[in-house]
Amino acid sequence: MNSQNNPYRVLIGKPGLDGHDRGAKFIARALRDEGFEVIYTGIRRTAAEIAATAIQEDVDVVGLSSLSGAHLRLFPEVVNELETRGGADIPVLGGGVIPEEDIDLLLKDGLSAIFTPGTPASTIIRSFTEACQQHRDHDAQK
Repeated sequence: MNSQNNPYRVLIGKPGLDGHDRGAKFIARALRDEGFEVIYTGIRRTAAEIAATAIQEDVDVVGLSSLSGAHLRLFPEVVNELETRGGADIPVLGGGVIPEEDIDLLLKDGLSAIFTPGTPASTIIRSFTEACQQHRDHDAQK
């Protein structure tokens, strides 16, 4: 349950060379305002850095942001790094300037959800909440 005693923990990461972090910071603040504990990696992180931080911080979900057009390479790299490091059960959600035709490819590559510009914050928060709960439910069954 997402309570003050046990808030959902999420990591927001900016993989690759993309230096635009306005959207990632907006989502981080929106999640924090809803009671989530948010770890923001900052810009220009490698997939390995993001995955290592996610494992170390014991997060429920990883959220990725990309505006550089490299999402088809970078997002699956994070999923693969998580799997390699024992975090295959951590859901990964992505957002940014992502063409419609790339969304199914990313979902097939292991992402749980993709958000594009104009997606209401309430929809994104609901998706993070559901992904966090699914992760905790999965952990409880171990």
